[in-house]
Amino acid sequence: MKTIHQYYVYILASKIRGTLYIGMTNNLQRRVYEHKKGIKKGFTQKYRINRLVYFECFQNIHEAIVREKNLKKWKRN
Repeated sequence: MKTIHQYYVYILASKIRGTLYIGMTNNLQRRVYEHKKGIKKGFTQKYRINRLVYFECFQNIHEAIVREKNLKKWKRN
């Protein structure tokens, strides 16, 4: 029996029209919690980026990676 995996590409914001962060994870609930609590040092902690504003689900990790890279190329406007 094949195990079905779930991957998430997500966008966090610091506030309305604030700084954005795009990431990918296999556990969205855990990852958002880590961002909210500032558990991992780095960009999101420094700029207080912790509001989930968007996410997409994927069963194929390669599709999720491609989508994350494409989103990171977008122009903000």
